[in-house]
Amino acid sequence: MNKVIVGLGEVLWDCLPEGRKLGGAPANFAYHASQFGYHAYAVSAIGNDALGDQTVEALDEKHLKYIMPRVDYPTGTVQVELDEDGVPTYDIKRDVAWDNIPFTPEVEEVAKHCGCVCFGSLAQRHVISHDTIHRFLNTTPMDCLKIFDINLRQNFYTKEVIQESLKACNILKINDEELVTISRLFGYSGLDIEDKCYLILGKYNLKMLVLTCGTNGSYVFAPGLESYQPTPKVKVADTVGAGDSFTGSFAAAILSGMPLQEAHKLAVEVSAFVCTQPGAMPSLPGQLLARVK
Repeated sequence: MNKVIVGLGEVLWDCLPEGRKLGGAPANFAYHASQFGYHAYAVSAIGNDALGDQTVEALDEKHLKYIMPRVDYPTGTVQVELDEDGVPTYDIKRDVAWDNIPFTPEVEEVAKHCGCVCFGSLAQRHVISHDTIHRFLNTTPMDCLKIFDINLRQNFYTKEVIQESLKACNILKINDEELVTISRLFGYSGLDIEDKCYLILGKYNLKMLVLTCGTNGSYVFAPGLESYQPTPKVKVADTVGAGDSFTGSFAAAILSGMPLQEAHKLAVEVSAFVCTQPGAMPSLPGQLLARVK
């Protein structure tokens, strides 16, 4: 399996109560996958501004590879408010650089050698980035893992984008609240959670469906196989980027050939650790990294 992993979509600055931290689900995903020794890239766009410069500096500091053309829009920002449990709400700014990701020859070349790509719905809110994401997906090798981490945010999604993305991916990652939302959109409301997941798995011919349920644990459904892991109890600093660390570590483990249940257990433990640290991109401890060979 190819060792190139790509997080494709938004890169932005999370404006947290304690200050700005680099984030965006695809960049978070790529960073955590890179910690397991993979050639991981964050693919997005940044502005010709000070925050664009700071993005490059922050990614270099994290030793994360990136393809981020400069475009004539401001670098993305998100105002993040945390509740008393550290759970974030987001105010995502519009008309920013990551809405306008160009499909450059460099992006195309990475797509041709990609073993796993993770994308979401948010970066598809604008036609330019939407088209780049789907051109990328259509350029990847046949055996590429294409993870649709749905990440429904505010009102930045449509039924059409979700359907198109489900048809383009082979792994879906979704949380319990998002499952309720798409069940309403697609008319699955009368089914229980497990039936909804198996219906989506079969309807879109997916390799896997990953369902996270916050403190109620998480599931991985695959044809003929199911895994459940409880959520560890930890002292939460914040939950920003925890889901992305789950996806990045799960992808790295699956690509390494780790059995699904073991990959799921590792992803849960990585996500729990990230919850104990401020921000989306903490360094993972060696005992977790050593589990992926």
